[in-house]
Amino acid sequence: MTYTISQVAKKLNVTIYTIRYYDKEGLFPFLDRTASGNRIFKEQDIEWIDLICCLKSTGMQIKDIRTLIENCTLENAVLDKSLQMLVDHKKAVQKEIEEIHHKLETIDYKIKHLPEMYERIVNKPSN
Repeated sequence: MTYTISQVAKKLNVTIYTIRYYDKEGLFPFLDRTASGNRIFKEQDIEWIDLICCLKSTGMQIKDIRTLIENCTLENAVLDKSLQMLVDHKKAVQKEIEEIHHKLETIDYKIKHLPEMYERIVNKPSN
């Protein structure tokens, strides 16, 4: 089964413009086109695009995504390099999650203690 760009955009909850931009940036070397130049998306293409959107939304730069795609799609695919890129990115995302979790704990602390801090300020004895 094949899909149009609008069907893929809807399926992945991204804009058509995002898909076109990623294509322009060379992230879809695997896409086929019709005789008139329209993109033809297969199920496997959609899985790649979903991965690309995931990597981008978690902070991987376009140039690194392009390198990963090239490493995975070339005839002489470089599996070790591709896996290492994904492992490194996963570690970076995990570190970011830990940092955000720490910030969330700080916010929770303030939520818990702000009423008593406010109470101390309001009920502070006047001199």
